[in-house]
Amino acid sequence: MVDVQAAAGDDVARGQDVVADPIREESQEQERANEADPHPQGGLAAVVDVLLVGGDHSLSKVKAGMKEVADVHCGVPTVGSISRYTIGSTMADVVQVAPADDPVRPLFSPAGELTAEARATLGLSPDALRDLYHKMVWIRRTDQEALNLQRQGELGLWGPYQGQEAIHVGTVAALRETDWIFPSYREFGMGMCRGIDPAEMLKLFRGVSHGPWDPRTYHFAPLVIPVASQVPHGVGFAMGSRFKHSDDVVLSTFGDGATSKGDWHEAMNFAGVFQAPVIFLCQNNHWAISVPLAKQTAGSIAERAQGYGFPGIRIDGNDVLGIFAAIRTAAERARRGGGPYLIEAMTYRMGPHTTSDDPTRYRTNVELERWSAKDPIPRFRQWLEGQGLLDEAALAAINREVEAKVETMRNRLRATTAPAPGEAIFGRVYQHPSDSFLEEREEFESSLESN
Repeated sequence: MVDVQAAAGDDVARGQDVVADPIREESQEQERANEADPHPQGGLAAVVDVLLVGGDHSLSKVKAGMKEVADVHCGVPTVGSISRYTIGSTMADVVQVAPADDPVRPLFSPAGELTAEARATLGLSPDALRDLYHKMVWIRRTDQEALNLQRQGELGLWGPYQGQEAIHVGTVAALRETDWIFPSYREFGMGMCRGIDPAEMLKLFRGVSHGPWDPRTYHFAPLVIPVASQVPHGVGFAMGSRFKHSDDVVLSTFGDGATSKGDWHEAMNFAGVFQAPVIFLCQNNHWAISVPLAKQTAGSIAERAQGYGFPGIRIDGNDVLGIFAAIRTAAERARRGGGPYLIEAMTYRMGPHTTSDDPTRYRTNVELERWSAKDPIPRFRQWLEGQGLLDEAALAAINREVEAKVETMRNRLRATTAPAPGEAIFGRVYQHPSDSFLEEREEFESSLESN
């Protein structure tokens, strides 16, 4: 077995940031206790060095290292086939071979230091960087208000996403406006970043509309409740894009719990076989409702990608710039015909699964506090302030604008009413209803009047 901990120690010696996965700390302690690697200098270490230090990134070099690993381990490749994310134009062409429990490397540390290489690669202007922060604050404040509205009886249900704002904002910023997004029920913030009025989106949770926006206008599919059902939808749409000879790509996003569903496997397998231009984004928030990650999947999710014939990486999901860079790289790879890509973004669900859930029954305050220290918003704000891109006046202006937006959303939502029964049942079914369909609607509405 390759010494995973030694590899992590090498990173510290190189001055690289190491972010531990708290859910796996116990298993890693066990690994340290059971160290018995007869080949500590095997081929895997050389390949990891290539990926992290910036040596020869050629595919032949990496494949040669993979073969050496297989030879050392009697023809059986070692478990763990992902890399931590490293910025670079050649990243998309590298086969990921680092250990599965390898800690995630962010683009900048909690202390707020961004590498020169990362700055050169991102290419974001000061205004664009401030806009990322503005959107993160806006979608969090909207999330908080939606939770309040549900408690006040204005919404039937709400699925909070506090803690995952960096993924929502960074993902949309990295894609083209014409790239499609297929979300689950928790990607409300992504829809906002695509330009959808949050008051309109909330109609779904108020129970007054099944489809309050036109997906074709925003290239943002409807929010879906059935777990993992949107993943094959995204793959199918990506194949349609390829058949049209378009270079638009599709992003299908889901939680860690979705990876235990058959729909997810079918989508991954199909995408790998037919090289669909799709990005699979797993928002690993460590909890599938009340089931922790360690009890619902073995190993990392990202490493599964190799079984389907395409790359997978694990990144820091609380690092908005890291999200941006990873999504942008995967998207450009897909546009070039490189096929699918799996990104596992490690994050944390700070609130309940939904407003019907009580997370205190299955997780501890210690865990919550540990992840609160990695909150993506103050982390990014600290970096912006350190770079001279954000001051107290700018922060106050952002907060005022956000509060005004939230007030408008709240007032508009409270003014919405349920549609008439005839419209609720028969509306938005056909673009061009047939005569018989219209007759059925008229008969239904007449029956209501007579009763």
